[in-house]
Parts: sequence; C-alpha cells; structure tokens
Amino acid sequence: MKKQIAALILALMPAFTFAAGGHGVELDKVDIDLTDKAALQDGLRTFANYCMGCHSAQYQRYERVATDLGIPEEVMMENVVFNDAKFGDHMQIGMRPDDAKNWFGAAPPDLTLVARVRGNDWLYSYLRAFYEDPTRPYGVNNRVFPNVGMPHVLAPLQGRQVVGCKQVQVVENGRRQFDPLTGTPITHEACDQLTVMPGTGSQTEAEYDETVKNLVTFLAYSANPVKLQSQRIGTYVLLFLAVFFVFAYLLKREYWKDVH
Repeated sequence: MKKQIAALILALMPAFTFAAGGHGVELDKVDIDLTDKAALQDGLRTFANYCMGCHSAQYQRYERVATDLGIPEEVMMENVVFNDAKFGDHMQIGMRPDDAKNWFGAAPPDLTLVARVRGNDWLYSYLRAFYEDPTRPYGVNNRVFPNVGMPHVLAPLQGRQVVGCKQVQVVENGRRQFDPLTGTPITHEACDQLTVMPGTGSQTEAEYDETVKNLVTFLAYSANPVKLQSQRIGTYVLLFLAVFFVFAYLLKREYWKDVH
C-alpha cells in the first residue's frame, strides 16, 4: 500500500528534470510499438547505460523486465545490472538521495512512470531538443524544457547541437506553401533551428532518433507493463459480450413472442 501511495505521489508531483516545461512548443510525434521486443531491449540498454547513473525505475523488477522483454537471466545480470542487486530486486540506483540533493539541488526523479506523466511525444521531443548554451550550469539548454537542470547525457551519441539559421518551408494553416508559377517550395530563413554539428556524435541523426524512440518505447512499457495484456483481455471481453448479446436477444425474443 505504501508503495502504491508513493507511486501516486510520484505521478502527481514529478520533480527535478521533468518539472513543468515545454509550454508553447510543438511536440514531435512518435509511433510506439510495445510489441517490438528488439526496440524494447535496445531502449533498456540505453536506459541502463545512460540514465540509471542518476535515475532509478524502482517500481520495476529486473526479473519482470527480463521476462517481458525475452532476456535470459545471465544476459540481464551481465549487461544491465551494474551494482550488487539480485535478479529479483527493484531497479534502484546506488546514489543516495542526500548526495543527489547536494550535487543537483534536488534528487533526480524515478522514471518508472514518467511516460504516463509526460506522454511519449513529450519525452521523444525533450530528448532530441538539447542544445549548447554556455550560460547554463551544464552548458546545455532544452527547447522543450527551458532552463533544464540536467546535462545532456546522450550528447556522445547525438553530438553537439546548436541553435542556428537555415531555410525552412513556409507553412500556413498546416499546409506547405509552393510558388504558383514554378511549383517550388516557398522558404524563409529561420534562426531558431536546432542543428547538429557534423561529426561530433557517434550516431547519425536517423540513428539517434531511433535510439531515442527505443528509449521512449522502454519507458512507455515501464509505465504500464500490463498494457498489452489488458488490451488482449479487453478484446476477449468485447467478443464475449457480443456473443452474449446474440443469445440474450434470442432469449428475449422467445419470451416476448406471445406477448401482444
């Protein structure tokens, strides 16, 4: 019961990095497939290597995640568990809350429910919206969450992203504009665009977007591990009700056929 209350409080009062932010920013859409085991496994690997230094997923167990994602126990323990945790333990980190508060000003939030709190599109956009800002303590800022309070931990993958100018197509009422005579796109120079400096990251732009998408897929699974099972049960229930309705209608018609 105490853990359920704690989870509810966490969902309602996210702190540190995922505090209120992103107002007025159009979020990028991401299509999440919770049946894609390869994407889930890749997202777990990214989460374990880049996120679990500061963020826990304490309402998940290593054993449950390994079972759901089809990962053998020995592979899970060797590649995901980097502390003295056992296979059946919760996914907690070794950082003490007091130390985290001293280092960051507030303890980094647990991420088990972050996808339910923020939404998949917000997470996907947020993780792709870091850019260099020398005025900030960690040298980076974020378009979705201005004045972000954490470093860009995925920077070695993405590379150095800066705010620059580039030609973008004019869009009015959701429709791209073209020159009526030549049919060429109408563009204008926008100087608030995020651009990754070539050769500064270990991944291409497409590869990084895929990495972020897979990470969000894992976080979406973590926030609701029984979603697919619930959907299957819901389908069976609807089918049962449909069949039951037919028999109920036939029974009703049999009872009322002699009533005038």
